Amino acid sequence: MRVKRGVAAHAKHKKIITRAKGMQHYRTRSFRMAKQGVIKALRYSYRDRRNKKRDLRSLWITRINNASRELGLSYSQLIAGMKAKNINIDRKILSDLAVNQPEAFKAIVNTVKEK
Repeated sequence: MRVKRGVAAHAKHKKIITRAKGMQHYRTRSFRMAKQGVIKALRYSYRDRRNKKRDLRSLWITRINNASRELGLSYSQLIAGMKAKNINIDRKILSDLAVNQPEAFKAIVNTVKEK
């Protein structure tokens, strides 16, 4: 007996077209183009979930560097001094302190500056 596949194919196409909703031109209408766009978008999202961590760390380091230079210390000197004084604060928290609580950050920098 012959099996008609129209319902399954339509559901499969609809799933891809729905995922391509925010795209432009033929990618929203043509199944073939939509499929290519969705595959590419999924690749980008996988890659960029990893790159996001890299970008945020870079941002934290930039913020720490700027805040510490205002207080007369470079980033590398601050981090080396913190390790020598056994102050274990990660860059994310240090960056947050530099932006939101400058007095606490200044206290850390002054602790590192002490000989």
